[in-house]
Amino acid sequence: MARLLFVHAHPDDESLWTGVALAHHVAAGDEVHVLTCTLGEEGEVIPDDLKHLELPAGDARDPDAADPLAEVRRDELRAAMEAMAVTSSVVLGDEEFRRLSGRESAPAFRDSGMAGTPSAAHPRAFASCDIDAVAADVAAYVDALAPDVVVTYDEQGGYGHPDHIRTHDVTVAAVAASRTQPQLFITLTPRSWAVEDRAWLHAMCSPQFLEETGFLVPSADDPFPPSVAEDAEVTHAVVDEQAVTAQIRALRAHRTQVTVADEVYALSNDIAARLSGREGYARYDAEARARVGAAAPGEHAGPGTDGHRAPLVTR
Repeated sequence: MARLLFVHAHPDDESLWTGVALAHHVAAGDEVHVLTCTLGEEGEVIPDDLKHLELPAGDARDPDAADPLAEVRRDELRAAMEAMAVTSSVVLGDEEFRRLSGRESAPAFRDSGMAGTPSAAHPRAFASCDIDAVAADVAAYVDALAPDVVVTYDEQGGYGHPDHIRTHDVTVAAVAASRTQPQLFITLTPRSWAVEDRAWLHAMCSPQFLEETGFLVPSADDPFPPSVAEDAEVTHAVVDEQAVTAQIRALRAHRTQVTVADEVYALSNDIAARLSGREGYARYDAEARARVGAAAPGEHAGPGTDGHRAPLVTR
């Protein structure tokens, strides 16, 4: 049995970015733990009946005001992780995190929103946190948990969100400072997969489906996010079509943020994305703060991979 820790920025990220790996490793009998760094207070709300929870865009954020969306998204995260049957799910700085890490004064942080927005100036904005101080708290949690594997985003946070970038920076620094020295991986998508998924959407999303859902399929020449890498850079993978069932259950729990229709989902921008049952990863050297360009000796493709890349856990 392996123990894996997935570190994410906001509720729903765990199911969107690593939902296949979560479900796959739960089904394999591994311990699966999730650490979420903020409660996603700045999320855009999709359902009309919950729109009142969304904070007005462009308004300054009162540091003393309550965040109406925070507890709703905490509940969504709890429901999603129950649907996924993970071993544990904690939020950075909450009571359970403090208890497990032994860091009684570990602070909690807030969703920073996108760069340049008023929320980025909030005194608890995660993107402005002291990396070394927060990394020390996370390192204490990592040492208490003693995972074999830690997973987070690439250097650009997948798509450039300041909280995702800060999550990467904090996680890398925490693993570097950890006494237990787990293996660290970042999430990447092989370019060939991204091209195939986009072609699949064009083939499978009928005009009727798009009209009913309101989804939009990206064109073939739309740019890919920074997390899409050349195939050779993606050295590890989790491929498990059966994991999509649990991933969909988890995503549906995040109803303020995600709409799911069959094996397609969209966020508030209505851009369709495929739930493909496969995720790519690359090993990351926390000390050198650099990607490791190849699988380690003894690692090789096996069950739960695409036949070319190594698994996150070698059994």
